[in-house]
Amino acid sequence: MNPTPEQTALVDAAITGRRSLRAFLPTPVPRETIEAILAVASRAPSGTNTQPWRVYVLTGAAKTELSRKIFAAYDDPAERARHTEEYDYYPTEWKSPFIDRRRKVGWDLYGLLGIAKTDKGRMHVQHGRNYEFFGAPVGLIFTIDRILRQGSWLDYGMFLQSIMVAARARGLDTCPQAAFMQFHRIISAHVGAPDNEQVVCGMSLGHADPAAIENTLVTEREPVSAFARFLD
Repeated sequence: MNPTPEQTALVDAAITGRRSLRAFLPTPVPRETIEAILAVASRAPSGTNTQPWRVYVLTGAAKTELSRKIFAAYDDPAERARHTEEYDYYPTEWKSPFIDRRRKVGWDLYGLLGIAKTDKGRMHVQHGRNYEFFGAPVGLIFTIDRILRQGSWLDYGMFLQSIMVAARARGLDTCPQAAFMQFHRIISAHVGAPDNEQVVCGMSLGHADPAAIENTLVTEREPVSAFARFLD
């Protein structure tokens, strides 16, 4: 198949138009649309076709109740301390340029929201918005079987990216969220995940709120010349 320039442009637009948005409208997303997105994403590659993903789709009361349970732990310092991540998403020791990029996106977001570097209270509230899926009508929780190893986690990343691109192709937006990992015990119990499943992350899915200032944030990307080396 030789794609037309128009087809290429549409694919490129779905990929480059993907951003992690942090404010959504309450507009419902039909179940058939969610199922179509997941069906497209299931074509993501995986080693020997293991397909390591499992998805819990939360809407309505199920999503609201999960948020309530997590907030009960998040807003109580003593209770929050009892919940720790099950795996290290970020390095235990940061170095440049990674720490620089991390700090920049954080302060750029807080700057848009008018949150000062010393305002720990508003930072806590803003971070807590993760647990209400930033107001999105659909919350996705992803798990993986504990027997699977690093290669399957790489496969999982391609599956997550495919969901986000398929959502953009349908005029929807997303926000992948590692913040949910801290409360994996609450999440697993709520969705009824068996003991052999480990929470990978969460994701918000819905229609972006065009009036939200935080949704104007566009993160920077390094040019190809900075990360690619061509050898002839």
